[in-house]
Amino acid sequence: MIQFSSYQLLKSRKLLFATALLLLCNTGFAQQKLSLEEAISTALKNNYDIKLVNNDIRIAKNNVNPGNAGMLPQLTADYSKGGSKQNTVQTAATGVEKKSNGVRSTNQSYGASLGWTVFDGFQMFANYDRLKELQKLGEVNAKGTILTTVADVISGYYAIARQQQLVMAADTSLDISKMRLTIAQNKLAIGRGSKLDVLSATVDYNADTSAYLQQKNLLRNSIVSLNQVMARDLNLVFEVDEAINITQNLDYNQLLGLTEQLSPTLQSAFINKKIAELNLKQVKGQRYPTVGLNSGYEFSNSTSPTGFNQKFRARGFTYGVTASLNLFNGFLQRQNERNAKIQINSSELSLEKTRLDLNAHLLAAFQNYQTNLDLLKVEQHNLDIAKQNLDITLEKYRLGSIAPLELREAQKNAITAITRHLDAQYQAKLTEISLKEISGTLNIQ
Repeated sequence: MIQFSSYQLLKSRKLLFATALLLLCNTGFAQQKLSLEEAISTALKNNYDIKLVNNDIRIAKNNVNPGNAGMLPQLTADYSKGGSKQNTVQTAATGVEKKSNGVRSTNQSYGASLGWTVFDGFQMFANYDRLKELQKLGEVNAKGTILTTVADVISGYYAIARQQQLVMAADTSLDISKMRLTIAQNKLAIGRGSKLDVLSATVDYNADTSAYLQQKNLLRNSIVSLNQVMARDLNLVFEVDEAINITQNLDYNQLLGLTEQLSPTLQSAFINKKIAELNLKQVKGQRYPTVGLNSGYEFSNSTSPTGFNQKFRARGFTYGVTASLNLFNGFLQRQNERNAKIQINSSELSLEKTRLDLNAHLLAAFQNYQTNLDLLKVEQHNLDIAKQNLDITLEKYRLGSIAPLELREAQKNAITAITRHLDAQYQAKLTEISLKEISGTLNIQ
């Protein structure tokens, strides 16, 4: 009886692996190892969504200044110069007419004017506070974008780790099928096997080859997706750490309290409520008078040969005070105040809805997290049993004491157990990431 020893299989596999590694190195396609910290750092530096939201923050920060709020005076300079060429007919009181052709007139003026609204019913102060709240809103939105991006990076990173292990499992299954095919061919060659066993082993080997190629394709697609989130060359190929470490001791009550304090979504709702209140303050300010100061310097010079004064020149300072009060504007003031109060009520309702939605998402995610941890324990135990079963079955098959069908069944069970265990690990990690993202506690370093 022909026996295909596991030592010979391992030796040939090592030789093939060394040859493949040498070829990869010689052609410049050796894969680099990417850590999770490096992936997050690259995404924080390159991701386009983060860059765009940072630009929004810069604009909001630039807008926070007293001048934009209407607190500072405005100084303008003016200059004008012109003239005319006319044919005129002048009739005096005595009836005498005087005709002039091509009479040229000129005028020129320049000066500077200063205007300053010193009181507008405190609207400028409310507007300044609103600009500061808009800056805070931009910063909170940026934090939310960063948390989402980091969550996508971590999810994508562990998706690659999962796919790497699935590729290894498919490769191992392919080795077993190759060993089975070789044994069947050797038995047939010495007259101790059947053509049916060879055909059956060939079909299973081809099926495992197809599964292996599909897993490799999924791995490549996962790498492309993570490169996209990191906003770098999509063709870069790398490996990741395969260990999927899961935090086992997350506390729901603690997460709930942190959500109230750190959640960007909830903070955004708070700021929108504050902005609505400041908007009402601005509208109410329109009930008060507006007082302004103005001053300026002006120089003017004109000539008019046919006028009463043929030449005129003036220069000097101007100053004054202006005041205006809206007495009646068709009840628009009362309407605007009512609308502003409704907006405050809407912002309060939005805040409560946001809080309720976040709590619901947090509770659902925590329940999924606990369930996935329990499933992970079950799948780990099932994986250990499946591996033991496969080892025993392989040894029995090598000794020729069991049929190929039993080996195939043990092989399928092992692959299924590995897949289910990796899926349980990945889902548990995803729910952990979701919990930390909702509560605003996701580590972005």
